[in-house]
Amino acid sequence: MLLNKNKALKLIQQLKKSIKEPKTSLKYRNQFTLLTSVVLSAQCTDVNVNNVTKNIYSEYYLPEHFVKLGENKIRNLIRRIGLFNNKAKNIYNLSKILVTKYKSKIPNQFKDLIELPGVGRKTANVVLNAAFNKPTIAVDTHVFRVSNRTGLTNGSSPILVEKQLLNILPYQYIKKAHNLILLHGRYVCKARRPLCNTCIINKICLYKYKS
Repeated sequence: MLLNKNKALKLIQQLKKSIKEPKTSLKYRNQFTLLTSVVLSAQCTDVNVNNVTKNIYSEYYLPEHFVKLGENKIRNLIRRIGLFNNKAKNIYNLSKILVTKYKSKIPNQFKDLIELPGVGRKTANVVLNAAFNKPTIAVDTHVFRVSNRTGLTNGSSPILVEKQLLNILPYQYIKKAHNLILLHGRYVCKARRPLCNTCIINKICLYKYKS
């Protein structure tokens, strides 16, 4: 069973009341460092990414900087982040592509972003949303869980959840919906022991195991 569009609207409006600034918790300096931070955040907490990048972005914050560093030095800089070997390779290679193909600019089209090494659908949507103010929804584990639990969606994959969210949510709320749902999942609708008793959307939510 899914929520209807009116209840979906009420759910998002309620989340807006409790989450005053729905934005990414990743710290970045420009569009390029946003992209690299999102790539680094795969299977890693934003807190850990921020702790590592705060000592990097003060000196290295352009694609040219990372091309000059090379893969080995990038690897050493991000060693405290999970999957650092693959991420170092991806960041080095995407930096080269940005320099040679895009004149060091971040492309603002989904089809171009997902062709960059290490950039999947979620990462591309985060960048389009945060850097280019586009109405996209990035489906991570939090968004996937909360959307299906509440009855906003019943998708079996992130892309199905994304499509259902785009269909059920009013257009004017799509831009902020990703972070509203994500932050609610991170701090309230947790994977284990969700805080249903204090949840602002408890009466709307269709989660059958809510307390």
